[in-house]
Amino acid sequence: MALSAALRRVDFADLPGWDTDDHAAAFEAFRRCAHHAAVRPYRSGALGIDSAAFQSAYEAARRSGALGPDESRAFFEHHFRPFAVAPGGKAGFVTGYYEPIVAASTERTSTFTFPLLARPDDLVDLDDRNRPADMDPSFAFGRSVSGAIVEYHDRAAIERGAVDHRVLALAWLSDPVDLFFIHVQGAARLVFGDGTTRRFTYAAKSGHPFTGPGRVLAGLGEIAPEDVTMQSIRAWFRANPGRIDEILWQNRSYIFFREAPVADPDLGPIAAAKVPLTPGRSLAVDRLLHTFGTPVHVDAPQLAVDGRPFRRLMIAQDTGSAIVGAARGDLFFGSGDEAGEIAGTVRYPAGFYALVPNTLAGRAQ
Repeated sequence: MALSAALRRVDFADLPGWDTDDHAAAFEAFRRCAHHAAVRPYRSGALGIDSAAFQSAYEAARRSGALGPDESRAFFEHHFRPFAVAPGGKAGFVTGYYEPIVAASTERTSTFTFPLLARPDDLVDLDDRNRPADMDPSFAFGRSVSGAIVEYHDRAAIERGAVDHRVLALAWLSDPVDLFFIHVQGAARLVFGDGTTRRFTYAAKSGHPFTGPGRVLAGLGEIAPEDVTMQSIRAWFRANPGRIDEILWQNRSYIFFREAPVADPDLGPIAAAKVPLTPGRSLAVDRLLHTFGTPVHVDAPQLAVDGRPFRRLMIAQDTGSAIVGAARGDLFFGSGDEAGEIAGTVRYPAGFYALVPNTLAGRAQ
């Protein structure tokens, strides 16, 4: 498998902030991928970073215990070589995401009226074998109706009652905007009246394309494009509660959920790479191009976290419908309001450097 021309060989000395990063947390995130890959290898992306080439690094990570910062840095420098991800010479771009923590109820009440829904029985996975010829090939889900497959109901139809909310409700929330942002983030920890906390994460979606409310509001002239953040969107909805459905229903995509354990409260939900996300070290990427488990050094100097420019080694462990392109990433910042305050404002140019296993890097020289 040949490496893409979008990858350009560089040296570790060329990676901004490489020498000052603490690589230990990135190593732990990488080691989780190594254990998963031993059971089910990841699919290789179109950039040509073959998942089979990770075998030596994965085996070494599985044999190892926890490593300190210097040992972790040495591990990555021993097993990998860095390549700048520079398609067409254009700058990359990062955003942020997090896991909300929101109050909820197990029953519908006068306060908690907005349902978090489980996957419906009539929702079917689509691929090239069963997708109708007249359906857009981007649709990964459809609806089974009397043996035929059609597009699933969109957000407006679902929220108006096209599916039975009382049958499918996993929990009930008090705020439709909170519910929408749980859809955007793909997971949440819900806190119930008895003090228990339960995690719910992505199970499936309607199949329709995602249209962000920020784009809609910018297009209407309600928020300047450069001012669109999660916080500015929430503020607009608070000021215009009667227009929430008008704006959100322009996003036809709808997300369904399932319950998932909270094995380690310091880690995020299990995401697309089938390992729990690590705050500040897990990266969502375009999974058609990137290979899960790939270490990616991200240089976003305009983003300051803990008073320092964001220059960190991340591990590709998740994906998202809005994450398209080789030099596009979404940074996972953790759980709760503090993480959300950071994630919701992140929209910065960034450089991406993929660490390629030595066996592949040698062929590219």
